[in-house]
Amino acid sequence: MPFSLTADGVRIRLRLTPKAGANRVRGSGQGADGARHLKVAVTTAPEGGKANKAAIRLLARAWHLPAGKIVLVSGHKDRNKVLLIEGGDRRLLAELRSWLDNSGSG
Repeated sequence: MPFSLTADGVRIRLRLTPKAGANRVRGSGQGADGARHLKVAVTTAPEGGKANKAAIRLLARAWHLPAGKIVLVSGHKDRNKVLLIEGGDRRLLAELRSWLDNSGSG
């Protein structure tokens, strides 16, 4: 699963594709290290963090969360990123897992 519970909230491993044809979550995938990640595409170019912000807005809408609760922890200039939903708990983790399962792309 690309989601994990930490003391700070729920962490999300993400693989971002900027300058894509459409803004969308493209399911989950597995990196070379064997870790699962969420695949996200945005139309925005990766200039000045704009693609990162677009990905956060996209996920916030999909998960019905305020974008301000989702922060970029690592991967500011890399396609592989770690996001944190601050204050996320076991209930949110279960909801995200269900969302991924029901999206047909888990």
